Amino acid sequence: MISKNSICAFSCLILASCASSNTIKTSSSTAIVQTSAEAMCGGAGAANVAQKQAAIETLKAGFDRYIIFDSAASSDVQVTQMPGSYQTSGTAMIYGNRATYHGNTQYIPGPTIVSGGYQQSFAIKMFREGESGASDAVSARETLGPKWQQLVKVGTIRTCT
Repeated sequence: MISKNSICAFSCLILASCASSNTIKTSSSTAIVQTSAEAMCGGAGAANVAQKQAAIETLKAGFDRYIIFDSAASSDVQVTQMPGSYQTSGTAMIYGNRATYHGNTQYIPGPTIVSGGYQQSFAIKMFREGESGASDAVSARETLGPKWQQLVKVGTIRTCT
């Protein structure tokens, strides 16, 4: 029998690496953040990872704030139903020269396989506090929350939660 703790531990292992990001510096103050997330993350999960990754990249580059000035998203999620099988069971009765059979056939669908994922790309412009345009930009530290230093140290967001 599988316990709740086993299921939780397995789910955590699966979620431990459901996203990946790549950053391309396009100038000293601009970058493109590309994120891929597994199907279970959803489009919102991929966008959340990309937003946090943009904040990390902003702080790593020595800036404080950023603006997303362009974005793109795509999905190649597919759900495939594998072939199923039939199970037949029944009973046969014999009365002298006469036989009867009562049967029941049941179709059992095959497993459903979800594949593919969600992609999110943000083009960001980074600012230092006090620079022109910084007042309209998002705070990278606020985006990451109170543990922002740990997240910057790790360098990459790998979960969509």
